[in-house]
Amino acid sequence: MISYLNGKIKNKRQSYIIIEVNNVGYQVFVNSIMYADFDIGQDVEVYTHQHVREDSLDLYGFKSLEDLEMFELLLSISGIGPKSALGVLAVASVNDIKNSISRGDSHLLTKVSGIGKKTAERVVLELREKVGQIIDNKQIIENGGLASGDEIDALMALGYSMQQSRDALRGVDAKIKDSGERIKGALKGLNK
Repeated sequence: MISYLNGKIKNKRQSYIIIEVNNVGYQVFVNSIMYADFDIGQDVEVYTHQHVREDSLDLYGFKSLEDLEMFELLLSISGIGPKSALGVLAVASVNDIKNSISRGDSHLLTKVSGIGKKTAERVVLELREKVGQIIDNKQIIENGGLASGDEIDALMALGYSMQQSRDALRGVDAKIKDSGERIKGALKGLNK
């Protein structure tokens, strides 16, 4: 099992990179965010998941063990394949995915191509307990302003990026529970 690679990027193609390690090239599929961060000739280290099927043997790469663990958790769900799991990690950070699942919010997952509403709800149902053990409820309360998918979508519809929307909603007073008021508060923060 290949679980870690440290080498130089020899080449890049549409959905994968080739990492040269001791004169051997490994094809490693990565999500679009990692792909954009890497340049040919760059020294990299990636944690990998070796996915074995009847007709292929593929490596999927991640910048951190936390990303790899979330990828493997997603793969444990029926209907989620490696490409969909990679897509989830490109849509949001691992913490945002965990928070979304722990709140029972499947909306974030439906943004990924290939994951419909029913599959997203199954992911939330099956992973909620596992993720809930990872995330301490006290931490969720302390973070306050955890945004729902609808609140993020509303801000994104107004032209803000997902990251800007999340950051603005985190800045809203945790005592405000009404979504409309939370969006107004976030807009005030964004328009300063």
